[in-house]
Amino acid sequence: MPERNVPSSDIIVNIFTRCRLVALKKNRIADLVKKTASLFNLRKAQINIEVADDKKIIAVKKKFLKKNSVTDVISFDVSEGSEKIFDIIVNAELAKKQAKTRGHSAEAELALYILHGLLHQLGFDDMTARKSAKMHKTEDDILRKSGFGVVYGDQ
Repeated sequence: MPERNVPSSDIIVNIFTRCRLVALKKNRIADLVKKTASLFNLRKAQINIEVADDKKIIAVKKKFLKKNSVTDVISFDVSEGSEKIFDIIVNAELAKKQAKTRGHSAEAELALYILHGLLHQLGFDDMTARKSAKMHKTEDDILRKSGFGVVYGDQ
């Protein structure tokens, strides 16, 4: 991940593409992240997004969550003092497969994963059916308004 540097009154979005399986419009994703942060009154933060493959996400999940399986997104709050810093790792390999199965673009699927990870850092929880439904409705509302369409609702 990059050097930790958050300018005042700004949302900084860094996107690192380690896996090039999905064509990703970085400006569009950064705009989605910034609008979502603003929607939930987050005014100053650094949000680092790594686009990875199955191998990388399995390694991260094993190291930090002690589970040896593939997943769509893992996010961490790595804040330092008063500086908000979130790291979000998304799985492009899984996004490509899921998008094909579900009939939407791989970029939209990755946008869902990124948004899901960000919403977790903003306080959303999907551990109960009720909380999960609220989170997924919020995701679809944001993705629809951002031009990605309803992504989770397709599932």
